[in-house]
Amino acid sequence: MAKLWQQTGYSQLRRGRYSESGRIYLVTAVAEKRRPVFMDWQSASIACRTFTDAKLLGDARLLCWVLMPDHVHWLLQLEEQTELAVLVGKLKAVTSRNIGTAVWQSGFHDRAIRHEEDVLPAARYIVANPLRAGLVRRVGDYPYWDALWI
Repeated sequence: MAKLWQQTGYSQLRRGRYSESGRIYLVTAVAEKRRPVFMDWQSASIACRTFTDAKLLGDARLLCWVLMPDHVHWLLQLEEQTELAVLVGKLKAVTSRNIGTAVWQSGFHDRAIRHEEDVLPAARYIVANPLRAGLVRRVGDYPYWDALWI
């Protein structure tokens, strides 16, 4: 077995991941091989419905999200019964199942939001993604996003 300092790749990245109840996380999941799966309206619609399924989210709260052609950003608040890796795994697995094909790359990137004043800037970053990517001229023109504050 490799020593901790010798681990590379995904195992090193995930070492020490901790899900904290009440904590808000900015999460990014990427489509397999960065394929623009969600340029297809049907696949994007299925993914959006999946992300917002209250049964799937359990006691976690989806505060903000944007679905880009080849990735997604979620701003998730965990509660008592939710672990981040389990929740993200469910969202990705159910999306793939509902679309009918493997969609996601393994793993995901997360960043804990540590200060209350960082929540709205993180949400603005998420919803402005289509603008930065040149997909639309105004946030309101992009169909695949939502935020609790709107």
